[in-house]
Amino acid sequence: MQHHGLLEEPSPWVVKHLPLIQEGGRVLDLACGSGRHAIWIAQQGYQVDALDRDVQAVSVMVGMCNINIIVHDLEAGEGLQPNQQYDGIVVSRYLHRPLLAILPEILNPGGVLIYETFMAGNERFGKPSNPDFLLLNDELLILYSPLLSIYDFEQGEKRKPKPAVMQRMCAIKRNLRES
Repeated sequence: MQHHGLLEEPSPWVVKHLPLIQEGGRVLDLACGSGRHAIWIAQQGYQVDALDRDVQAVSVMVGMCNINIIVHDLEAGEGLQPNQQYDGIVVSRYLHRPLLAILPEILNPGGVLIYETFMAGNERFGKPSNPDFLLLNDELLILYSPLLSIYDFEQGEKRKPKPAVMQRMCAIKRNLRES
């Protein structure tokens, strides 16, 4: 697996759960930054929409195979287009609560939401320390349990790559026939 030396490795949580997403499916990397996940996911043969408001950050992905860059400010009231449907959504180290409820709506049946970000307690280790950007205990679980099938969930203090308090969830949108 070759990387541009600059890029961080993809998160082990994303790597572990990506195979649940339909092969070759459409994946949204939300707030993708410079693409540490988008690039790796595209290399696995998925079609990736790499969405971020930072034109500079996403510029490293211009012209890469399987990557469609969307420069969009999710917090400026532009929201997400519900006409876009995805087989998978990856969110890493990003929290904008008004978006959370929309994510299940833009997942196809059988689609997978892979989410990890910082949670309360992380302020001990530095940023983010603003409660707006820190999940509460069990927050993803409580929010998504009625909407999605929770496949995997963990939270708490992590030592690697550096000390942080994280919450991680992988959930699958049930087919309507199954529920």
